[in-house]
Amino acid sequence: MSENPELAALVAACHWIGQKGWCPATGGNMSVRLDADRCLISESGKDKGSLHQDDFLLVNIADNHVPSGRTPSAETGLHTLLYRRFAPVGAVLHTHSVNATVLSRVEKSDALVLEGYEMQKSLQGQHTHLDRVAIPIFANDQDIPALAARVAAYADTQTLRYGFLVRGHGLYCWGEDVAQARRHLEGLEFLFQCELQRRLLEVK
Repeated sequence: MSENPELAALVAACHWIGQKGWCPATGGNMSVRLDADRCLISESGKDKGSLHQDDFLLVNIADNHVPSGRTPSAETGLHTLLYRRFAPVGAVLHTHSVNATVLSRVEKSDALVLEGYEMQKSLQGQHTHLDRVAIPIFANDQDIPALAARVAAYADTQTLRYGFLVRGHGLYCWGEDVAQARRHLEGLEFLFQCELQRRLLEVK
């Protein structure tokens, strides 16, 4: 595979994510858009902290077809949905951190609302801690096409920015390129940790 700067950046981001412990075992999946029709996504069953460029598979965005015949992530359909629905999306990161997973279970509503945190400004277009940032939460489902359909239905009627949580599962987040997706991931993980600790202190 010829050198692709965005793929190199994605591999570096995966190693960083692995060091953070946000994708334990072989969990999580990562992708980068090549063009309007194709993306590269991590191969199934790979440790994200030790990925190489040849561990990313070419996938057709329209139909999830993998020309190589190798097996991409089982959740490829969620990545390609985001690429189809949102032309600016250039990279998608899916992680399984403890904070994201726990918050997705303890939050009883269909969205986690973040408000009052200066770090909200790490998210593109956010300029003040006074705004409300809603991260939708979808019920987990082993049927990825069904889960993708629910995400698509939400996007038909409501704004879907930065990311969403899958209950008891983890976070999907994205950006216009790998650098922005990585910044959104780091910002959201910081906000999730703050929110979880705030709730724990309130209980005490």
